[in-house]
Formats: sequence, structure tokens, C-alpha cells
Amino acid sequence: MTGLRAPFTTLALRQAVFCVVGVVSAAAILAVPAIVPALGVGVLWATGATSDRSAPVVGPVFLVLFPLTIALLVVLAAPIGRTMGAGHRFLAGRLLDVRVDAPPPRLSNRIGALVSDGPGWRAVGYGLLKVPLAIPEGYGAFCYLFGLANLSYPVWWPLFRNHPPGTTLGPVWALTPFGTIGTRTFAGTFLIATAGLAMLLVAPWLMRAGTTLDLAAMRRLLGPRRLAERVRELQVTRARAIDDAAAMMRRLERDLHDGAQIRLATLAMNLGMATEKLGVDGPPPDLGQARELVALAHRGAKDALADLRDLVRGIHPPVLDNGLGDALATLATSSAIPVRVFVELPDRPAPAIETIAYFCASELLANAAKHSRATQIGLGVVRSGEHLTLTVTDDGIGGANPDGPGLSGLDRRIAVVDGRMRVQSPTGGPTRVEIKLPTQV
Repeated sequence: MTGLRAPFTTLALRQAVFCVVGVVSAAAILAVPAIVPALGVGVLWATGATSDRSAPVVGPVFLVLFPLTIALLVVLAAPIGRTMGAGHRFLAGRLLDVRVDAPPPRLSNRIGALVSDGPGWRAVGYGLLKVPLAIPEGYGAFCYLFGLANLSYPVWWPLFRNHPPGTTLGPVWALTPFGTIGTRTFAGTFLIATAGLAMLLVAPWLMRAGTTLDLAAMRRLLGPRRLAERVRELQVTRARAIDDAAAMMRRLERDLHDGAQIRLATLAMNLGMATEKLGVDGPPPDLGQARELVALAHRGAKDALADLRDLVRGIHPPVLDNGLGDALATLATSSAIPVRVFVELPDRPAPAIETIAYFCASELLANAAKHSRATQIGLGVVRSGEHLTLTVTDDGIGGANPDGPGLSGLDRRIAVVDGRMRVQSPTGGPTRVEIKLPTQV
């Protein structure tokens, strides 16, 4: 059933548009070699050098214009390649939901920088490679578009071929990968429709093959080099780590100032007032009020201890000392929604990874309890090789936004240790959030 539905999905339509644009781009690139002689002929015609009286100047003019045209194309090739690459990256993101990062920007617009622009020349190479890549893409788009057209023959035939009996009509032709099919009768349109259905069924696979090769070339030639991309990722994650550390310090300062510090100040004040009530010498003048103040101080001391305990738990939960599995089980018991926990950890990961995984699970459980309207939550953590995978699922209403403040904050936190997060939350549910972390920092 999936194969029958594939041609009629929005993804197939977007792939068809991408393939058609690829064919048009390849045709435009094939037309580039004709620019040089066309420009030369145009200049010669405009200057009158093609007339008999100006024949002696044709050779010198051509010898001057031809190298200049070649030089102009060499200078402009890299900027044109960059522009073309940006367009194809945009189309890949909008039509195929595949994001290809842009290469580093050009630092100068001088001629030397234009000629030596490595990313620009790689984009030119992608443009040249686009010509053979357009063959499977064009074939897939042909099967998709003409398959739809052929499938419609039985529908429009009675509307336009309703001539009186005895009228001699020419055949109606249909294009297929194996040539043209013609028919003069309504019954023959079903043969064309059958061919169209076969073309439609095979078209998504052809377009997928073409776009897969195209995206591989795009990542290789239009994106940043691996080393440059890695350096940029490290710069971004370092900046995020610094920002997260600064935010944590501000939160600790605020919690201490607004919580434990105020309670301890109140404790000291109550103890001082109790001391005054008890007096320095002799019997206490007001023993009842002194006892009341000591009781208030005792209660304030317990509240301050609770605040400090919560603060310490926010930095490093003590339950993690027994391992991530026990910590997640304890976390699940405090959830407002029933949580099924699955843990498969042959060995313990690094303490920093355990802490990140714990806080990610805590945040995801809190989000599910607050927004999902779920009746059941699944929480799993599995170690496979050098990676730790944390998965949180729920049967709620879905619609979780990966760019929202909660999930984007988690994404920034795990990016510091080269973690990756994938969110699947269609409207109506269910929701699945998968976080992959390294086992060692």
C-alpha cells in the first residue's frame, strides 16, 4: 500500500519540482559553452567586421575578444557558482527538507580572491556534475508528470472526443518511456492509463535515486569542508558552553540570594530576637515569646536546608551516584503521568554524560506532563558501542516544536558534547524524542 500511495504524496510532488529544476539547470549549464562563440559573433556583427570591406580586421578583433571573454568567464565562474549553489541549497531545504550548511563566505571581492575561491570552484564542479545527475532526475520527473497525464486519458476522452458516429478522427498520442502510444477509441485510453499508472508507480523510486545522488554531491561540493565544518561546530559549541555556564552561575546566584540567603538572614534575626527575650542574666522576662522565636528559627533553618538541598540537586542529583538507571527510575516515580522505564547499560558512561542525560530526561518528562495530554510515557536509555541513546515517547496530542524554547535549549545543551536530537511529533501524536550522546566527553 505504501508503494501505491507514494506517487500521490506531497513528498513526490516536491521531488518532481526539484528534479525539473535540476533538468533546467543542467540545460542552462550545457548552454554555457555556446556563450563564447555567440558573444564573438555578436561583437563582430555589431562592429561591422563581418562585411567584405572589414574582412582584414576579423582575425585581430577575434584574437583580442576571445581571450577577454575567456578571462571574464574565469573571473565570474566562482561567484556564479556560489550563487547557483545557494539556490540549490535553498531548494533542497524547502522541497526535500534537507539542510546543507553554506561554506565560509568569501573574504574579499578582489580579482585574485575571486579566481582562487575554493568553495566557488567546488560549486562550479557541482554545476558540471549536475549534467549527468539530471539524467535520472529528468527520467523520474518525466515518468511522474507524463504518468499523471496518461492516467487522465479515460477521464477527458468523453468530453473532447464526442463527435458524431462515422467521423474519422486521427489518433491521440501519449508519451511513455518505451515510445509513443496512439489510440482512436475510448477502450484504447485504458491501455494508456495502465502505462501511466506503471510510470507513476516507478517514478518516486527514480526521483529518489536521482535526488539521493544529487544531495550527496551537494553535501560534498556545496557545503563546508569537514575540517572547516568541525572547527565551526567547535566554535559554536564552545560559545554555547560559555553561555550555559554563565546562565547557570546567574541562576545559582539568584537562587542563593532569593532563597537560602533570605532564610538564613531571617534565622539570624529570629535567634537574635530570642536572645534578647531570654535576657543576659537572671530569669527570662518573656519565655513564651522566646520559645516562639526559637521555633520560627528552627523552621527557617529546615527551610534553608531544603532550599540548599534542592539547589545541590539542580547541580548534581545525588541519586546519580548509584547510576543513570536508578536515577531515571527515581525520576519516573515523581512523574504525574505513568512512565515505563527501559534501561540497557552494560557499562556506566562518563559522569558528565550521565548528568546531561538525566536533566534531558527530566525536562522531557516535565514537558510531556505539561503539554502532551498523554496517558502513558516511555523512557528508555540504551548504550550501543560508543553512543548512548535516550528515548522519550508519549501517546499525547503531538505538535512538539523542536525550535521552541524547551527543546531548543536541550539541543544547545547536548550540542556541547556533540550530541544530536531528533524530534518526531506530528499533529495528533504520538511524540518521540531521541537524543544520542557520546559515552565519553
